Amino acid sequence: MNKVELANKIADTYKLSKKAGGQIVEMVFGEIMASVKRGQDAAIAGFGAFRVVDRKPRMGVNPKTGEKISIPATRVPKFKPAKAFKDLVKGK
Repeated sequence: MNKVELANKIADTYKLSKKAGGQIVEMVFGEIMASVKRGQDAAIAGFGAFRVVDRKPRMGVNPKTGEKISIPATRVPKFKPAKAFKDLVKGK
């Protein structure tokens, strides 16, 4: 499922226009991303939590040349699914 399909599902379920469904999806994802960007967790009960993780600098290898390279520290988003979500996927 992509964002357009999700927006259409919301619009159909709640008898809204597709434009309104799209605006809702954009707002929800925008708020999650803004929260994580500020360093705050975005936890959705029964679904999971988004957070930012600081990665330490490390050494890597350029796959084309085999040359060792230094990879700088960086911040990356991370998602941890809730137990209910994991159980659903497992079929429990």
